[in-house]
Amino acid sequence: MEFIWGYLFIFFARVTDVSMATVRMIMVVRGRRKQAAIIGFFEIIIYILAIGKVLSGLDNPINVIVYALGFATGNYMGVFFEEKMALGDIIVQVITDHEIMKLVDRLRNEGFGVTVFEGYGRQGIRHLINVTLARKSLSKLYSVIDEHDKNAFVTVMDTRSIRGGYFSRNKKK
Repeated sequence: MEFIWGYLFIFFARVTDVSMATVRMIMVVRGRRKQAAIIGFFEIIIYILAIGKVLSGLDNPINVIVYALGFATGNYMGVFFEEKMALGDIIVQVITDHEIMKLVDRLRNEGFGVTVFEGYGRQGIRHLINVTLARKSLSKLYSVIDEHDKNAFVTVMDTRSIRGGYFSRNKKK
């Protein structure tokens, strides 16, 4: 029974610390120093306890397997948590041939900040719609775009910070 508790401890400790590491890295990339430092403090304590348990029982290969399973599961869970948290802002670029200004007006009516650029593509003049938004609003944006044109070309890029413009004024409300 003691072995099972040890395996469970190793597994869940590893899931926790690797999940925390994923979230911590997001905080580092987003420039959130304090949150990253606090998460890192607890993450390393859990890591040391887990690795200590494995190293003290190296004669039991199941410890290593459980440790590896915890690591893999922690990676999966870390990405899951990061997606659910949807921290930060993104820039979405949309290219459509289908009534561009109608889509732009609809996006603006939905509260999105939109800028339209004219460019030259393979088939001539094209319009690039640039939308800056909070990551948690991405599904709403996709819904509006899909209602307008399911074949629109859409790219999503992370952004570290936003300063000024419509988006900043709208965000403060």
